[in-house]
Order: sequence, then C-alpha cells, then structure tokens
Amino acid sequence: MCIVIAKRLNPMSNVSSKTTSATKSPRQVKAPSRRAMRLRRSSATPARSAVKQSHRAAAGERNAIVYQSKTGIDAYVQQVCDATPMQIVEIERQGVPGFFIKDLSKRMELPSSRIFRILGLAKATAEKKAAAGEMIAGRGGQSAIGMVKLLGIAQRIITDSTADTAQDFDAARWLGRWIERPQPALGGRKPADLLDTPTGIQVVARLLGSIESGAYQ
Repeated sequence: MCIVIAKRLNPMSNVSSKTTSATKSPRQVKAPSRRAMRLRRSSATPARSAVKQSHRAAAGERNAIVYQSKTGIDAYVQQVCDATPMQIVEIERQGVPGFFIKDLSKRMELPSSRIFRILGLAKATAEKKAAAGEMIAGRGGQSAIGMVKLLGIAQRIITDSTADTAQDFDAARWLGRWIERPQPALGGRKPADLLDTPTGIQVVARLLGSIESGAYQ
C-alpha cells in the first residue's frame, strides 16, 4: 500500500524524465559524402552548360552578318571583307538568302539564269527559295560566298588603283564581265566555269589577286 501511495504522490517523476530527454543536445547533422557532392555538381553542370550555350548563341546572333536587300550588295561585300574568321565560318554555314542571288545578278549585270549556272544552282530551286526568302546553303551557298569574296578582291584592286578613272569604276560590273572571258592563266577557261567548287574559287581568287592595279583597263 505504501508503494502505491508513493507512486501516486510522485507524478512529476515522469515529467522530469520526459523533460530531460527533450532537453538533450540535438542530433548532429551528418556532412554529405564526397559521392553525394559529386552527384550534386554533376546535376548542376548541364544547367550551367545550357546557360553558357544560350549566352554564346545570343552573342553569335548579335555578331551575325546577314544580307539585307535595303543595304545592298556592296555593303554586304564590305561586311564580309571586314568579318573575322569565325564570322566567315558562320556565314558559310548559314548560307545566303535566295533573294541575294537575284540581287547579285542585277548588281553584276548578269542574267539570273547565268548566275544560277555559275554557282551550281538548279534554276527551279533557286527561284523558289528566292520567292520564299529561304536560305541557300551547302554547295550553292558556298559558291555565293565565294563570289562575294571575289567582289571584295575586285573592289580592293579598284580602291588601290592610281588610275584617274578608278574612282568612278564599277567593280561589280567589271567582275561580271571578267569572269566570262577566257583567261590564259586558266588554260583558256573562263573563271565562271570554276566557281561552283571551293578549289575553283581559290584558283580564281589567286588569279584575280595577282592583277596589278590599273590592269583592268
């Protein structure tokens, strides 16, 4: 009987024990393992890479050189001549708008059908892309960019010339006529017959670059 009374008279004993257990120091948090840290880093890497790629793409778009009809062929030729090697790579990858070929034929005073043949383009395809404003890439686009580079060389020849008539000389029109003339240095071939391949463009560019200032007269 005494034992029962003692237990009844001591109700705080349970509270005390509970309080003691509750006031124990909190359990320490275990530091993440090296494996867990590596997993976290690897999961974050794709997101960071995506952000970097988007930034690079945005920078590329800002620096991209794209032909605009309102500025014309001559302005585009100058842009390509002033472009960095990496910008040239991007230009060659993306090609040129279909309507660029039409504008080029007018600027060089050559029939569009002739320009299509020179650049190795099927007439129907070129006409369709020009009407739709689609890009011409691949072999035809590379040849078009090659023609732009030739125009740059021709313009530089005129600019460096000391001839009195050089100031009013039309480099694009002259080049349109020059590429249609047989050249002894090419074994009697016309430069236009070589412009549908990268190597042919290089051969013609070297020949054009060797012309002395004033020799176009």
